[in-house]
Amino acid sequence: MSATLHELSSNIAELIAAAGPHIVRVEGRRRLPATGIVYRADGLIVTANHVVERDDNLNIGLHDGSSHAATLVGRDPNSDLALLRIDAANLSPATFSNPADLRVGHIVLALGHPGKTVQATLGVISALGNGWRTAAGADIEHYLQTDVAMYPGFSGGPLLAADGSFAGLNSSALVRGISVALPAPTIARVADTLLAHGRIPRGYLGIGIQPVRLTGTLQARAGQETGLMVMSVEANSPAEKAGLMQGDILVNVAGQALRHVDDLQSLLSSTPVGQNLTARVARGGDLQELAITIGQSQ
Repeated sequence: MSATLHELSSNIAELIAAAGPHIVRVEGRRRLPATGIVYRADGLIVTANHVVERDDNLNIGLHDGSSHAATLVGRDPNSDLALLRIDAANLSPATFSNPADLRVGHIVLALGHPGKTVQATLGVISALGNGWRTAAGADIEHYLQTDVAMYPGFSGGPLLAADGSFAGLNSSALVRGISVALPAPTIARVADTLLAHGRIPRGYLGIGIQPVRLTGTLQARAGQETGLMVMSVEANSPAEKAGLMQGDILVNVAGQALRHVDDLQSLLSSTPVGQNLTARVARGGDLQELAITIGQSQ
């Protein structure tokens, strides 16, 4: 038994040592530094947005002990991801796991690099699920919850799988009191968008809304009990240009039922800016269709 435990212990230590070159120290706040992951060999680093409180005096500490000034490429507070760049080459980018290969009960390690060396905690994947939406409104492709202890400075660091790949990026800011990691598809999508645009372009209509219950007749015709009443319309907004008016009730857009505010937010976050859609609206007891073009939030 002791030999088996020794072998397991040695294997874990080797996994952590092998992951070291892919992990960096992120100095971007006044308190304890945090952690980041090498995203590309040409100097791109991905980390948690909440650990980068300001855009100046950012520094990255590499595995070899060197320190490099960093610039902010872009940030997405909604998914708590930020992309940094340092003037360095031949870095060792991380390899990420396919979420489909992960199972509840798999052993994982949370790695952090707030100090001079890599630190680690051990746990298991405690819950997996489909896509979910953060409290700030970001769509995350997979739900990945663990029971690892998130020590100070671990945010932005990797969740290490037993095969040595990175199962996700740890963040203590997404769900209070629960250790959640952002999966590889989310990291790639957000990081690549930040690299291209410096921010995440989000759809915009320019309306204020609130859920309301439809009348019995409209419920039957629309096939749903509630819709979103337009409480205000901004001047020169996509909504005004489409002919939406205060008092209209949005029933669906592009065939997607709108029953709650989150339904519209999800639609706007997943629809490309500039796309033309058909909105079904209840107005004066009748159902009408309006052509609307998704704008971009400022």
